[in-house]
Amino acid sequence: MRPPLRVGTVYDFRNTPDSGMDMPSLYAAIMDQVVMLDRLGLDLVWFTEHHFLDDGYLPSWVPMAGAIAARTKHVRLSSDVCLLPFNHPLRLAEDLAVLDNISNGRIEVGVGMGYAPHEFRGFGLPVSRRVSLTDEGIELLRHCFTGEKFSFHGKRYDFDDVVIRPRYVQAGGPPLWIAAMSEPGAQRAARNDSNFLPQGARSMVLDPWRAALKASGRNPESYRVGIIRSCLVTDDAERDWPAVRAAERYRGQVYRSFNKDESAAGGVSGNTREASIPQTWVVGNVEHCVRELTSFVREYGITDLVTWAVPPGMRPDQMNASLERFVSDVAPRVKAAAAAASA
Repeated sequence: MRPPLRVGTVYDFRNTPDSGMDMPSLYAAIMDQVVMLDRLGLDLVWFTEHHFLDDGYLPSWVPMAGAIAARTKHVRLSSDVCLLPFNHPLRLAEDLAVLDNISNGRIEVGVGMGYAPHEFRGFGLPVSRRVSLTDEGIELLRHCFTGEKFSFHGKRYDFDDVVIRPRYVQAGGPPLWIAAMSEPGAQRAARNDSNFLPQGARSMVLDPWRAALKASGRNPESYRVGIIRSCLVTDDAERDWPAVRAAERYRGQVYRSFNKDESAAGGVSGNTREASIPQTWVVGNVEHCVRELTSFVREYGITDLVTWAVPPGMRPDQMNASLERFVSDVAPRVKAAAAAASA
């Protein structure tokens, strides 16, 4: 049986001049927003990570997760994704242990290898190391999560007799997610027995991941599959959509600049001409959003669905009404449909 559907929000904390807010004010307003949504029953809050961007894109998700964990009671906090080549795995494991204790066991972690060449240049790392740094980082996190002393001797990391303290609240450490944009990434997630964050064409990510699990005797239905599929709940799309659309155009321009840089560097993402799993916005009233999201969850076997909460350049208060309706009116019905389908 598939795990029950969870819904959430995702934040990148990008702040353009259009918002009219300074960064401390944006941070404070988003934290207030999460507290409000936590009280309504939101399941998840995810954070993304990128570096060296003028709009303040969140470069360090751990302190933000700690601040929000201290003010909430219900939501589980995770990353989509934490870029492992730029995070020392032992230090990350220690940070996660502290977060797990602050939140009393509400921490998860999603990891990926990164793809933007400007970030590797900024950290002084060759892009060619991203696979080995990611593979060894995942292996080390698994060792750390046991809570036992271990040694490790790899190509990138070499340690003797290390142990992570404080102990994790969650037995076995925080649930691990691995992101994939290509078939090798899907195989990595299956090999490491993790939950899955697919991006890209279904035949390149979801299908190979599920096939690899089945081939090893494991049931794909027992794992979680998470994705960002945003939702604007509104009875007046002509009034509310233009501001979100403008923000998303800006988001797309920045990501396209990553891809342009990537192509100049030789390409690392495994792109394909096949259409990707949809991550476009669902815009409309409650009935429309329930119908579209229910169909999407069923078609792709999604167990964790999150929406961009504050598109870049917008203020949190501009999205509060939609988010309240998403959590209170849309999510319960989509969850009920998912539960009925998996029964």
